[in-house]
Amino acid sequence: MANVVLDASALLALLNSEPGADVVAESIPEAAINAVNLSEVVGKLCTAGMPEKAIRQALHGLDLEVIAFEEEQSYSVGLLRVVTDNVGLSLGDRACLDTARRLDVPALTADKVWKELSVETVVRLVR
Repeated sequence: MANVVLDASALLALLNSEPGADVVAESIPEAAINAVNLSEVVGKLCTAGMPEKAIRQALHGLDLEVIAFEEEQSYSVGLLRVVTDNVGLSLGDRACLDTARRLDVPALTADKVWKELSVETVVRLVR
């Protein structure tokens, strides 16, 4: 069972060896990611020129638990928009927050603006 949910920004920090990568690396053995956030990561890596095979190898090698995005979560994530609009969170950001709330674990992100949120979910910054 996961003890942290990764935001796309946290996973990208790890994959791109950015500041905070060490914090993310420590969490990987017990981390999960929402399928929406995984899609964001795949898109960013693809845009950066990484071939599909390399993307799949890099992500599969992390052995992350991938949490499906289902109908009920569509409602909770949509309802989070009002609470997070002031800081401009994306669909993926809200999916991560909601997944962490549902699993009752912290959300791990590299996006500092999340600390301005007034939500139930515990947010941990990697940098």
